[in-house]
Amino acid sequence: MINRLFTHRPHTISVQAFRYVLAGGAACAVDYSTLIILTEAFKVYYLTSAAIAFILGALTSYALNVAWVFDKRAFKDRRLEISIFFGIAIVGFVLNYYCLLFFTETVKLHYIFSKVISTIIVAVVNFSGRKYILFH
Repeated sequence: MINRLFTHRPHTISVQAFRYVLAGGAACAVDYSTLIILTEAFKVYYLTSAAIAFILGALTSYALNVAWVFDKRAFKDRRLEISIFFGIAIVGFVLNYYCLLFFTETVKLHYIFSKVISTIIVAVVNFSGRKYILFH
């Protein structure tokens, strides 16, 4: 069972979902740590920090999704695959931006709490897009 979850080809959606959560955790760690370091240590505006952090997290996510999470690829052309992957990421980026803006500026939550809400929304959208468009 452990081998199937971590080392064997991920043929079932349950193994893919499990790995997606782990890969997402790694990408999320990159995203959050970059956001906090840029905002708190370097005093970069939180939305600018969030944009940079999101891009680094998306790159991490792409590498892990291709190498480990999904075993089937919908496209033979790697450039097309990358374009679609980052197209889906752009949807996530826009959702992330507006969630952060809304929950921080309108609802008056701390930007980290806003980021947690945004992360949940974006994760659902990204998994669906990646699973059913990119890696079906």
